[in-house]
Amino acid sequence: MGHSSLDPAVEDLRPWNEGFDFAIDSKLRGCDVVKVRIGDIVVGGRIRDRAIMVQQKTKRPVQFELVDPARKTLLAWLERRGGGLNDFVFPSRNDYMAHMSTRQYARLVREWITGIGLHAEKYGTRSLRRTKASIIYKAPGNLRAVQILLGHAKIESTVRYLGVDVEDALELSERTEV
Repeated sequence: MGHSSLDPAVEDLRPWNEGFDFAIDSKLRGCDVVKVRIGDIVVGGRIRDRAIMVQQKTKRPVQFELVDPARKTLLAWLERRGGGLNDFVFPSRNDYMAHMSTRQYARLVREWITGIGLHAEKYGTRSLRRTKASIIYKAPGNLRAVQILLGHAKIESTVRYLGVDVEDALELSERTEV
């Protein structure tokens, strides 16, 4: 469904995933998203193209990219938010010096999901982590690349996480010419 260029509200329309960009691009677990500090993603007053986080669950570093829409969203947020390099990107609503809780993050994701007309029971913080990883896997079918991006130690974890099955393997095989 389109929008009329005569509608004054059309200029205020935002993409459905605005605000989700960082979670989707980073492919981080919710517990890691909320612990990102401004200094992790900002250098010299600009948002980095790539950043590294040590994951809470695995204690292993994982590198991720921040594409232009996510950088713009983050920059706009940080300009409103303020703060120093050691402050959390997403502060707690109760304690400005602490990070947002994972429960609060999950509540916000639930609001965003229902706000765009999806069923909150089917989507959540894990969906955001899985979104770009699934797209990357489906494009070239490079399971090892997805394993690296998600920071999984074992390829079996990535297979389970993405729900790769025989049908996927056959489809990739059919697309590959020798």
